[in-house]
Amino acid sequence: MNPPLIEILHDFVSLFYPNYCLACEGTLVKGEDIICTRCMLEMPKTDYHLDKDNPFYKRFYGRLPVKHVMALFKFTKESRIQNLLHKLKYKNHPEIGTMLGRLYGSELLDRAYKNEFELIIPVPLHPSRKRTRGYNQSAEFGKGLSEVLDIPCREEFMERIVKTSTQTRKTKLNRWENVSEVFRVVRPEGIVNKKVLLVDDVITTGATLEACAKVLLEQHCKDISIACISAA
Repeated sequence: MNPPLIEILHDFVSLFYPNYCLACEGTLVKGEDIICTRCMLEMPKTDYHLDKDNPFYKRFYGRLPVKHVMALFKFTKESRIQNLLHKLKYKNHPEIGTMLGRLYGSELLDRAYKNEFELIIPVPLHPSRKRTRGYNQSAEFGKGLSEVLDIPCREEFMERIVKTSTQTRKTKLNRWENVSEVFRVVRPEGIVNKKVLLVDDVITTGATLEACAKVLLEQHCKDISIACISAA
């Protein structure tokens, strides 16, 4: 089938089965994919990659020797960001993570971050939770970053060995106790002397990321940076 005819058929089908923005649920117009242009422009960005000494970098003072701490969007409740993350985690939309990874990867590339990292590692899900969900949302974000930055993303290098309860509504201390001994590096030889970018969907207190990073540092990676889809 020739390309013009395919395009005509696609436009015809879209009249009856339109695609919707996964952030605001409005109809996507031609040329838009997954998230509409308005949402992309209006969702609040952190610009933390422009300010190394940002609030979330400071959150790790005295806790973890991080190199960079960055997030693409600011998280607020009942927002388009929350809607996106809910669909990413619970509604079988892994493409959201990959798209946002590509988006943030492009911003980091523009700011010469490519040589700051050598390996991307997503915060792992417990195997039973991954089987239920079908994918690790943090790994999907990592894959998008990997495509643009041309840096390998290795989901298999780290595993979650204990299934923890949800972090929602936990205090800062309880969050740390919930994740302090649940991660393990599976292939330590793969991270030795590597500049690691640890990625997750949301950063709140930083307890999960801190627990992962400490395990990676114990296995002698060169340094640790953090990138997330959103910062709460």
